[in-house]
Amino acid sequence: MNSYKEKLNHITTFIFDVDGVFTDGSVQLYNNEVIRTFHSRDSYVIQYASKLGYSFFAITGGHSLEVQNRLLGLGMKEVHLRSSRKLDIYNDIKIRFNLTDAEIVYMGDDIPDLPVLEHAGISCCPQDASSDIKRMVDYQSPILGGKGCVRDIVEQTLRAQGNWMKPEAFEW
Repeated sequence: MNSYKEKLNHITTFIFDVDGVFTDGSVQLYNNEVIRTFHSRDSYVIQYASKLGYSFFAITGGHSLEVQNRLLGLGMKEVHLRSSRKLDIYNDIKIRFNLTDAEIVYMGDDIPDLPVLEHAGISCCPQDASSDIKRMVDYQSPILGGKGCVRDIVEQTLRAQGNWMKPEAFEW
């Protein structure tokens, strides 16, 4: 089996879980609203890589329209909410966007992500993912969920492909 570093050269698409990946998994309630915190470096790398032609998707069991709007606003192609059957959505994305498993990174942190992690070309997780997930992924980020783990795997991919720090993706 190739190391995940060798597989980075084939990646065109990133699919992420949300809670525990983009966020630290904490849920704060304020006036009956759920509050989540996103890391600015995760947000920036999606905007940056999208401008270079990479595709981004999210598949989450959550149902927050605010989270959906935030991620779509960063450049994600689709955000799938209330997803209890993540593998079905993953396969649908593959078909509709003419993708192979080898082109896809999937990052998840808990048991509902397991079926997709078993199929993605590169499976990865944040440092604080559940122990079951950490044991089976190709790459375990040294960074915690909600603290820049998304940036970690995207930046590694872009660097491996010679696409990091491309002036055409900057807006200054």
